[in-house]
Amino acid sequence: MAVDGAELILSVPDDVLALISAHLRPRDLLALSAASRRLYTALSTSDKSWLAQCRHLLPSSLSNLLAWRAAAGGSSLTVCRFLHSVSPLQGLWAHQNPELGNLVTALPGFFSLVAVRAIPQELSPRLLWAPVFEILADADGRPAFLFLHGHHPGSLFPGLLASVNPHANTLLLEAHAPASSEPSSQFSRLSFGNRRRLLDALVASCRVTLPPELAAAPLFARSDEDLPMLAARREAMLRLHIESGGGMVRRPELEALLGAKKVPPSLPVDSTGERVRLRRSLSAMAGYVRDGLRQMVTRSASANSRSEYADSKHLSLDEFLRASESTGLSLRGARLRLSTYRAWPSMHDNRFALYKLTTQVPMPGREYAGLWRGTFGWPPGRPDDEGKPGKALFFLLLSYEEDSEGKLLLIATKVLEGTHYVVHPNGSSMFVVRVGESSTEAFPFPTDEDSRSVSIERCFAGEGIATGYGFRYPGSKPGSLFVLRDGRLAFVWRDNKSVLTLQRLNLEELLRKGERVPTLPPIPNFAYLTKSYSNVFVAIHGSPSCSSSPR
Repeated sequence: MAVDGAELILSVPDDVLALISAHLRPRDLLALSAASRRLYTALSTSDKSWLAQCRHLLPSSLSNLLAWRAAAGGSSLTVCRFLHSVSPLQGLWAHQNPELGNLVTALPGFFSLVAVRAIPQELSPRLLWAPVFEILADADGRPAFLFLHGHHPGSLFPGLLASVNPHANTLLLEAHAPASSEPSSQFSRLSFGNRRRLLDALVASCRVTLPPELAAAPLFARSDEDLPMLAARREAMLRLHIESGGGMVRRPELEALLGAKKVPPSLPVDSTGERVRLRRSLSAMAGYVRDGLRQMVTRSASANSRSEYADSKHLSLDEFLRASESTGLSLRGARLRLSTYRAWPSMHDNRFALYKLTTQVPMPGREYAGLWRGTFGWPPGRPDDEGKPGKALFFLLLSYEEDSEGKLLLIATKVLEGTHYVVHPNGSSMFVVRVGESSTEAFPFPTDEDSRSVSIERCFAGEGIATGYGFRYPGSKPGSLFVLRDGRLAFVWRDNKSVLTLQRLNLEELLRKGERVPTLPPIPNFAYLTKSYSNVFVAIHGSPSCSSSPR
């Protein structure tokens, strides 16, 4: 006798259904629930099935996940909806400025997504980081509530998460006018100066402050003891978001702020007028020279310039404000057409954006893909060795590409540099290795930091960066990549025997065990649009842990 498929599934015990669902994807469960009304009722009320999905999306302790579920009103489906919705935003993001490194990691917080920046620093037991923004879920588990972080620990700037493209490669900070039919496109039509002024005015008006007892609370769980405080902090943030009206600022208040900023400074009085005219002429000449130099040294971003921000006819700020009675901050995960050079996207310096860094998954034949940390010199530095002088900490993203002849290359792209003044710009290829070409070079050092013999597993030929700082295509010199049997990598320049030693890292784990430091002001904290070759974070946390040279 034929048995209906739905009847068979409904007859399975709840625990067995949970085991089966653990091998499915969330969209498979949703498709199954859409097959019939009875399946929809059974799966929507089967909390164990959705809890199994959550354990795949949030591979942390069960107590942490159960605390998330409690914050979501006891619904694992709500937690799963949030985790699935914010999954395109998780991972590594970056901006070109400052050149020392602007690496942002988005990771799960407490029923939230937290984005934090790794601070350029020396190798130490605790990684320094600063919060950038947080995204909280609404009652249905949809990511909706945005909070930017400011310089003071308790200062938050509320807004909304406008939209998330499933394949987002850009995070755009914008102004949101709810009455506008296309708020994002309208904001993109503003000139860069007006976009900056509007965002600055919004953060000046929408600031909220956490209670003192919660200002120093952790952003993510380091142990089960943090869970009650994290739950209290989340409730306080949701309450502040509601009380502030989602950070929406009324048009009269914005116009008053923007009008005050438009008042030009008074010019000095000169009885003859000649010095004023001369000063104006010199200023105009300096501006002309500065603009010419900027065009010569700025990286080419022509492939990315044909974007939504390239509208030749700018929208006036008054027209943008008239479209709605109130305006607020918003974050949008967009999919833009971007050009890349060796895993590093071409970026604009006039867009408040973070760009996704694609992290390849290690696989047979491409075992070394992923994020690594490294230091210059031999023996390599150790985080727990506080007795020796510190070494600059480098983060490198290793990825595989094929050259024009179809040969496989291993490329190490610098994404963070812990020096005081930049030696190599963001996106530099620290070394490029030809995977199919073995090297005959011998490792120049017989023992490691523990006086043990160095054992080499494999060795590849390649080229390492040279000739100091280069804007886009610096010089290179031959070298070899050695694969040590303890899992580390060491690239050695042939001429001077300089060594860059790498060790694979779990950045999320380092951040959870790291040390939080104060941030920049909210808008520059999101995307630092002023070109700088020094460590702009040193003055904030007052840390001397940034060396002057990696060599």
